[in-house]
Amino acid sequence: GAMMDNRFATALVIACVLSLISTIYMAASIGTDFWYEYHTLSPAENVSEAGRSIWEEFVSKDADEKTYTDALFRCNGTVGLWRRCITVPKNSHWYSPPETDMTTNCISFSLSDQFVEKYVEPGNHNSGTDLNRTYLWRLQFLLPFVSIGLMCFGALIGLCACACRSLYPAIATGVLHFLAGLCTLGLVGCYVAGIELLHRKLPLPEDVRGEFGWSFCLACVSAPLQFMAAALFIWAARTNRKEFTLLKAYRVA
Repeated sequence: GAMMDNRFATALVIACVLSLISTIYMAASIGTDFWYEYHTLSPAENVSEAGRSIWEEFVSKDADEKTYTDALFRCNGTVGLWRRCITVPKNSHWYSPPETDMTTNCISFSLSDQFVEKYVEPGNHNSGTDLNRTYLWRLQFLLPFVSIGLMCFGALIGLCACACRSLYPAIATGVLHFLAGLCTLGLVGCYVAGIELLHRKLPLPEDVRGEFGWSFCLACVSAPLQFMAAALFIWAARTNRKEFTLLKAYRVA
């Protein structure tokens, strides 16, 4: 068995490393603001006159979805799961030269923002609730936490497994990682669908380009890592169990 034990140990170590990397990626993607980026191709001078008012509307408690999305379009906005950011001139005096310093300002979505209803016509609360977009948004907020929770729970079970010198719990760890991977895939799917539906309602202006940012990519990379870790945990536990049974049979015989 020494040769075999090495194979399992290697598989488990690789699985743990993949699990750790995917947890770090998930945490980083939740915590950063580059899920979606808007690139405004028109020059900045037209922002400086309106900059102050755009900024005040953007941060106001009553900023509805249409208001802040328009600001994101016009000011090189970036959006995360938790925050939205726009880039505006530092000093918004109308007489200042257009090549003033630009500064990026962010405002967090409050918890109530995360659960608030989305309307069929963004910004018009008489147009009725858009259930699809409302639930996609809530899911994209909750799923990453479920995903990280499952992986942390899996890690705890894994630690117990090491303490008990048993490989059986590795199957449970594998299953939890598989579920975490499904949650991450769900998160990515919800986010893409939500952005698509939003842009159907509020089409991008001619001179604005939109693209998924690196925070979104981290979540995309995290899912396959979780599945790979899950496969290795389950493989190591199952193969080891078979060998163990064979060894027992051999001893009895």
